[in-house]
This record gives sequence, structure tokens and C-alpha cells, in this order.
Amino acid sequence: MAEEYDLIAIGSGQAAGPLCSAFVAAGRRALLVEREHVGGTCINEGCSPTKTMIASGRVAYLTRRAAGYGVQTGPIGVDMRRVRERKRAIVDSFREGSQRHIVEGGTKLVFGTASFTGQKLVRVALNDGGSFEATAPAIVIDTGARPRPLSLPGASAVPVLDSTSIMELDAVPKHLIVAGGGYIGVEFGQLFRRLGSRVTIVQRSARLLGREDPDVADEVRKILVEDGIEVLLSTSMISLASSGSGVALTVSGGRVIEGSHLLNATGRTPNTEALQLEAAGVATNERGEIPVNDRLETNVAGIYAVGDVNGGPAFTHISYDDFRILRGNLLHGEQLSTRDRLVPYVVYMDPELGRVGLTESAARSSGRNIRVASMPMSAVARALETDEPRGLMKAVVDADTGQLLGCAILGLNGGEMMSLFEVAMMGKLPYTALQEGIFAHPTLAEGFNNLFDRLS
Repeated sequence: MAEEYDLIAIGSGQAAGPLCSAFVAAGRRALLVEREHVGGTCINEGCSPTKTMIASGRVAYLTRRAAGYGVQTGPIGVDMRRVRERKRAIVDSFREGSQRHIVEGGTKLVFGTASFTGQKLVRVALNDGGSFEATAPAIVIDTGARPRPLSLPGASAVPVLDSTSIMELDAVPKHLIVAGGGYIGVEFGQLFRRLGSRVTIVQRSARLLGREDPDVADEVRKILVEDGIEVLLSTSMISLASSGSGVALTVSGGRVIEGSHLLNATGRTPNTEALQLEAAGVATNERGEIPVNDRLETNVAGIYAVGDVNGGPAFTHISYDDFRILRGNLLHGEQLSTRDRLVPYVVYMDPELGRVGLTESAARSSGRNIRVASMPMSAVARALETDEPRGLMKAVVDADTGQLLGCAILGLNGGEMMSLFEVAMMGKLPYTALQEGIFAHPTLAEGFNNLFDRLS
């Protein structure tokens, strides 16, 4: 006999855990099946560990710049084992706290592999042996994604790091080659440059961070080059082989780049293979992702896919918003939807790139009548006072209504600045509210006054 629940969640990402807790708080029964560790990518391999290490990199960067602030220091060294230890401690703390919250809240948490045996029937093979079947009217898939293997001749015969394994190094790479110039490649490339590595980023397309406007991407590249990173654009990878120094990457034009380590930052792939989705009739696309409608429901009624596995924006805060939508719809009879939700994000390079809403390119493609304001961070007094003047502020405005459509803040505390802009968007304020607002001096926020004076 299958065990009966009101909700079965497969995978414990940032949507599934809170949703199970909400079901239990509402007097329902919830089963959460996790294959490896609680908390999903964010806590274990993504946000928490990477940003912890990036903080170490920033300390090294500022220490090397101390003389410019009139502060004398001694020789600078990086203890990679201590950096790793600090990262592991943060992960362990967050993971244990998340698991404790789930269990103490009354959710049945089991560790094993779940697979469908019918439309509303799931078999759980427990990690410590044995199995059982469970059924529920609502099943939520939150199994996340993992680094995509590097598809390149010779890659299978050479040690290749990914965004998880690179954080377990116990020594700073002498020369790190980064395959891919997206968000992961940019963050790790700059981090290890600051920790002391020589870094080369190889990007197939004509610019870094392909979702960004060209002027923003160009400024990102300029910052990385200033930091001493070699950035190769419009460069294809041909093959990979071992060399005396570690790895040898052949790229277009016949150049061979020899490095001590190679990081594969070319993308991620969803964790769907073990689910036996065909047994439930759940469809996937050519990338293995599970398409959903605007209420996060798959092609099978009552089966939902949330977080990275559905191919939507791969951000923790979007996964948590998926939880909010399902909580409202499944427990409170609401009609919440993913339509028109804002998708803010931050690239944790330094300075940060905070983004929300439409880019200039997307706004023009939509046919809108727009105005664009752009200003270098060097025009902001606070940035100069802290000697952090790199980057730019950019905003897109509807020329007919004055409504804020989007921004890119590449600069000191760019993520926090973007969030302030997002709050204005949420309140549907016109750009004049920021242009004429009284912000304390000297703050970064007062830069909005001057930014909107530059509308074109």
C-alpha cells in the first residue's frame, strides 16, 4: 500500500522546503524526498559558498590596495585551506539550519531517490536501503540542476573543474583557464585572480554576459582586464589535452593556452534523469527541462516543477517566489501567476552588477518609446570617496508615461542600488520621483538625482 500525503516534494531546493512547511502548518501531510543534502544548489554549491569565497577575495584585493588609502601592510598571502574551511563552515551552518527547520516543522524528510511509477505515484529508494511508495494529489519537482559536462575533444581524459569542485581546491591555481564568460565564469575568474591566480577567460560569443546590453558587457570586460585577467572574446574551444603544466586548451586561430587548471563554466543541465517522468506522462524539452505554465504546472495536472529544473531564471529568489505562488494557489485558492514578475539578479563580480527589468536592447525590441539615462560611477561622490569609481549606472524609462522599465547598476554595492530601483518599480513610481528625491549625502543613492538629469 502506498503511503498517502497531501504533498510530495522531490528535491529540497528553496521552493520545496518552505512549501512542505506551509502544508504542515495548514494541517496537511507533506513528504520531502532528498537525494543528497537539504537546501538545494543555493546553500550547498551556489550562492552561499561562492559569495563566502568572493568575500575572501575582496579582502585580499583591498589589502593589496591598502597603501592607496594610506594604510601600511606587510606581505600578502592567501591560505586556500582556510578560505575553504570558512566556506565549508557557512555551508554546514546553513544546511543544518534548513534541515532542522523542515524536520521540526513536521515534514517527513527522507533521503533517497524518487521516481514516478504512475501519474500520482512515486517510488522512493532510500539511501540506507529499502524502498516504499507514496501518493499525493499534488507533487512538486524541485530537483535543480548541475554543471553541464564540457563537450570538447580530449575533455574526458583531462581533469576539468566545475563550479562545485573548484571550491574544494586546497591551493591557489597558478594559471586558471575559464571556459565560458557567463555569470559563473566572470565571478570565479575574478575571484581566483584576486586570490593570486593568473586567469584567462575564453568566451565563444562577441561579449561577456550575453543577456546584458553591449555597453554594460563592455564595461564588465574593461574591469576584468584592469584586474589583470586575459579575456578572449569570439574565441571557440577546439580541443583539450594534458600538458607539463597541467592542461593545454587549443582555441580558434590555432593558439594553445597552457594552464594549471581549467574551469568549465559553460552552463548547467537539469536533474531529471532519475525521475522516470515518462511513467507519469510529464513532458521535457530538448534540454531535459520540465516546461510549466504560468502557475508552474507541468502538462500533467497536479504535478508541478519549480526552481532551476523548469528552465526558468536560475535564481534562488525566483525559486522562493515559486513557493509563494504554489502556497497561494494550492493552500489558499488564489490565482497567482509568474506573468510579469520582476526578475532581479546580481552578478557578484566586484564591483557588483545589479540588474532588474528590461535592458535597453529588450525595450527597443518590444517597440516601446523609451528614454535611456547612463552615467559613470565616477560621477558619484560616494564612489570617489571610497576609491571605488569603476562601473556605470543605467536606467531605461518609458518616454510616454515616465515609468521605470529597468536598470543596470555596475558599481559599488550595485546589488543594493538595484534593489532600491526595484522598490521604485514595484511602487510604480515615475523616474521623476528618483530624480527629485532627497537622498542623504554622501550616499550612492543620490546618484539617481544626477542619473535622471542625463535622460536622452
